[in-house]
Amino acid sequence: MNKTDRLLAIVLELQRKDVVRAEDLAALYETSVRTIYRDMQALSEANVPIVGEPGVGYSLMEGYFLPPVSFTVEEAVSLLIGAHFVEQKFDPRYQERARSSRSKIEAVLPEQVRKEAANILTTMRLLSFDTDSPAGKQEKERVDTIRQALLDAKKVSFHYRKSMAEEDGNRDSVRVVSPYGLSLINGSWMMIGHCDLRGDLRHFRLARMSELKVSEEGYQRPAHFNLHEYKPVDDRKTYVRLFAQHKIAHRIKDSNYFYLEAWEDCADGLLVTLRVRQTEEVMHWVLGWGANIEVLEPESFRNQVRVEIEKMTKRY
Repeated sequence: MNKTDRLLAIVLELQRKDVVRAEDLAALYETSVRTIYRDMQALSEANVPIVGEPGVGYSLMEGYFLPPVSFTVEEAVSLLIGAHFVEQKFDPRYQERARSSRSKIEAVLPEQVRKEAANILTTMRLLSFDTDSPAGKQEKERVDTIRQALLDAKKVSFHYRKSMAEEDGNRDSVRVVSPYGLSLINGSWMMIGHCDLRGDLRHFRLARMSELKVSEEGYQRPAHFNLHEYKPVDDRKTYVRLFAQHKIAHRIKDSNYFYLEAWEDCADGLLVTLRVRQTEEVMHWVLGWGANIEVLEPESFRNQVRVEIEKMTKRY
């Protein structure tokens, strides 16, 4: 990064944050603290109102805002694609804001940049097949409800249907949760929050919710919780190994299946490894390949599949 780009980036960083230390800026832009000191001097000489406090950091004088900056073609394309993505996957309120943002971005682009960006965009397209489906619309409505609960720091209540049954065979429960954040994972929205029933952090797929309501009861999100740094405990510790016939090998590789851990090509097929919490999670997927796939281990899962096939045979 050259000096001019770094000076602009520093001003933008100061606009985003109240106070920034020289050490943090040096680490961010991979330079020395001494260079940051010189950059601050250069910005001050250029009449950028920077306030420096020893032992605290730098900040911009209140009320100062950098005039609009120009975008490169690549930056403009990135912003427009991002706006289009929000239009497809977010709730109606943010869809409208995304359309408005896209119009404003296009309006301020120089004509040549706008033409080049439009030309590139004709070669790219984002598709979301659930956009207009009833399930897709319901999910977006739940995103809107939970997002508002997050802003108001209110708990939410809902009926939840788990993908796998509990030991007693029950899959349904009523939950009251303090929402900590929303994540879009593999095309599906998930809510992360503290569940009153379990007394701990839990993840909930919005598609499995019903009767979602915002409670009058408030909550306080822990100061140490950071959604962008949060990593859920990986409890998928059971390995399922399969042998797939050669004719479906490419389809398995292209499936992007969530539980797919690894594969290994061999002379007459494909050795596949899945990593799961419970083998029941992948039962339907395995059966869906019919006789083209065989469970190698664990033996207990081989037996489960065999029993299920026997049940299916009786129906036919």
